[in-house]
Amino acid sequence: MPVLKLRLACSRNPSGYKSNTKDHCDRVKPMLTPTPSLDLIKVAMANTNEIFNAEVFQKRNFDALDEVYTEGARILPPGAPIIAGRPAIKQFWADMIQGANAKSAVLTSIDVMPAGDGVVEIGKAVLTVEGGGEIEVKYVVYWREEAGQWKWHVDIWNPNA
Repeated sequence: MPVLKLRLACSRNPSGYKSNTKDHCDRVKPMLTPTPSLDLIKVAMANTNEIFNAEVFQKRNFDALDEVYTEGARILPPGAPIIAGRPAIKQFWADMIQGANAKSAVLTSIDVMPAGDGVVEIGKAVLTVEGGGEIEVKYVVYWREEAGQWKWHVDIWNPNA
């Protein structure tokens, strides 16, 4: 998904007459600025999703959520108010994972679509809790690039019932 930008196109004086400037910069030409392909973004997303599973759920490294969520992220957990900002999101996940004694969260993308300055992911997850029980959920995440890394900006999910 290339971004269209405009730049001033400069050329030598076409008339051959001397002027006060060497170049005439009075035409605007479009130029494409390359952006990562959707396939490259999907790879980055898979890496972020794996951090969520391996670091946050399995190792209980809640500081790793800095690599998962944008600074201004929001989550919309089922049956609860919106939670905004990484500190509050970290507390939510720490309470939930420790309270449920969750062991893993395997996320699978079903669809990824460009949307504005980010992408939207529709997916499913299987959460494994103590004793081997599993909870299946579906989710939608709006992703944004922050400091060169694709992260979750808005995250909503609910259980399959």
